[in-house]
Amino acid sequence: MVPDRRGLRRGTARLVAAVVAIGALIAGAPSAAAGGGGRLVPVVEGLNGPRGVGVGSGGRVVYAEADGSFSQVITKGRHAGSVEQLGTVPQQFLAPAVDVGRRGQVFVLTVGGEPGTGAATLYRWTRAKGVETVADIAAYQQTDPDPYDLDQPPFPEESNPYGVAALPDGGALVADAANNDLLRVFPSGRIVTVARLKPRVVAVPEELPDKDPEGNPLPPGGTPLPSEAVATSVTVGADGYYYVGELRGFPATPGTSQIWRIAPGSVNAVCDPEAPRKGACRRYADGFTSIVDLGAGPDGSLYVLELVKQSWLQWELGLVDPPVGGLFLIRQRGRSPQELVPDQLVLPGGVDVGKHGAVFVTGPIFGPPEGSPGVLARVR
Repeated sequence: MVPDRRGLRRGTARLVAAVVAIGALIAGAPSAAAGGGGRLVPVVEGLNGPRGVGVGSGGRVVYAEADGSFSQVITKGRHAGSVEQLGTVPQQFLAPAVDVGRRGQVFVLTVGGEPGTGAATLYRWTRAKGVETVADIAAYQQTDPDPYDLDQPPFPEESNPYGVAALPDGGALVADAANNDLLRVFPSGRIVTVARLKPRVVAVPEELPDKDPEGNPLPPGGTPLPSEAVATSVTVGADGYYYVGELRGFPATPGTSQIWRIAPGSVNAVCDPEAPRKGACRRYADGFTSIVDLGAGPDGSLYVLELVKQSWLQWELGLVDPPVGGLFLIRQRGRSPQELVPDQLVLPGGVDVGKHGAVFVTGPIFGPPEGSPGVLARVR
């Protein structure tokens, strides 16, 4: 699957989730954030649409590219700078996310598609066995439809896994951007639904034109519309809780994407924007736009990655150029996010943090010939 910039014609997060599957996501910034500094130091350059990144032990950093390959680079010691391709997901599906487990295994996702095809699947790589299938996420979602689907006609059994986080027991968490939920995959491949993200009513941005590029009318600014959450990202915090970031579906209103904090061991929790402080899933932060990845620091901090500082829809409509993204640091709950490396990210794909606090990002998500060669960089 080759990423492209596919236009948007329908006002649902399901269509946005399909766009996620081909990498055509962009994002924005919180409505209010303290400024920060820092710079990006390239670690590996010349990459093809780099997306997910996971930091393991011993200075090992794993990243995925648009062709479905995933590689590691050593960042410490006498082998620093050495790069090794670890494997490729079957059939060259786009791999939007990777993470490294405590035992050295690498989890890799493939984006949406039909059950049994190798798409929408969680894979596990080990040095001894190579790439193995862990769970067919698409097949599971056919038995676990989204009860809050807003599509007309509804497509409640879609699956587009986009975020992954390794768990200490050898399993993994998977954020599904089409079914708007968080799944737990046990080492055996058994799956349970941890939480579901409900839609949120948002106002149509005033910046939108009357019509899209194909002449289809767009609702006027200020119109309240229900909008799906689209769970694109997950990480495990230093406190052991699960943190999920959401992309806001159409109309992609800036400042309406949330981060949810979910109690470990939860099953069928509901993340409800109308009751954000009740139950096993509670809102941790608000005011973001189209979150595409999260990274948890060892000190309890949270790193939030967005793809463009306005909205994916405004970019698709030609209102934003260049698509500058943002990386934000939340030091603790309730504090204003601090932007890191401002104006230095274009369409970033992934972020992760090492146990000693080293922060790595990837991007841009579009590789040649459409975009520029990508880079894995460290934030200094």
